[in-house]
Amino acid sequence: MHGWIILDKPLGLGSTQGVSAVKRALRDSGYGPKLRDLPKVGHGGTLDPLATGVLPIAVGEATKLAGRMLDSDKVYDFTISFGIETDTLDLEGRPVAESDVRPTREQVEAVLPRFTGPIDQVPPAYSALKVDGARAYDLARKGEAVTLATRAVTIHALTLRDSDGESATLTAHVSKGTYIRSLARDIALALGSVGHVTMLRRVKAGAFTLDSAISLDKLAEAAMGRTLEQCLLPLRAGLDDIPALLLEPGQAGALRQGKVLTGIAADDGQHFALDGDTPVALVAVSDGNVRVVRGFNL
Repeated sequence: MHGWIILDKPLGLGSTQGVSAVKRALRDSGYGPKLRDLPKVGHGGTLDPLATGVLPIAVGEATKLAGRMLDSDKVYDFTISFGIETDTLDLEGRPVAESDVRPTREQVEAVLPRFTGPIDQVPPAYSALKVDGARAYDLARKGEAVTLATRAVTIHALTLRDSDGESATLTAHVSKGTYIRSLARDIALALGSVGHVTMLRRVKAGAFTLDSAISLDKLAEAAMGRTLEQCLLPLRAGLDDIPALLLEPGQAGALRQGKVLTGIAADDGQHFALDGDTPVALVAVSDGNVRVVRGFNL
């Protein structure tokens, strides 16, 4: 089992619980009587418990690509409820500010260009970022003041889907490190109001969309029916944005030994090296030289 299982994460489930669910499914499918016998499993990007949607789970050798998934762009649908800001910037928190201002649809649309492109944002106090070695959310829950540094992110696209005066639903295509809760807070403030996120759904993470995502019920059903392989996307599915590099006889063995290939006619950049249909490595090509970035033991 080497590849990706894409969960449609339900409300209230943490990312680590999603990993645990896949481990249980693997065990129920007969891939290991004990957890230590199972393939490695890891997630490709944290999703808040109050968020739903695409949660890529890497299995086996795909775990070597989980870090790359963390760096990928994401697309979210989210709803801002105007009039109340909470300390967590979502439904879970307690109110900390109120406003009678309710922006019109036209006002919301007019302010969105200010939040499109490279922007600076302050992450939520209730986040997993560390402050002096402690998680920000742990300090915030203790009532301590949390000061987080501004970070540069990129909002590739931001569109308004619906607005009823009390709330606005938007779709955002964002770079890594973007906090949708902070984006919602800042949009509300720019409109002369305050707000918090009442709905957050990730519809795309890297190459993965809701089209390939499965529910926990379907995951459990496949596990008990011993058909879990049918839910597994191939390892290369997480790399469909980079070109394949087809290896000639002997080259695959050389890469597996850590050797550098020379004189390769390929564009500079990352490639997915294949020996026939078998993934060999994620490689970097520079001036005809090919070096292994991540090797796969397949």
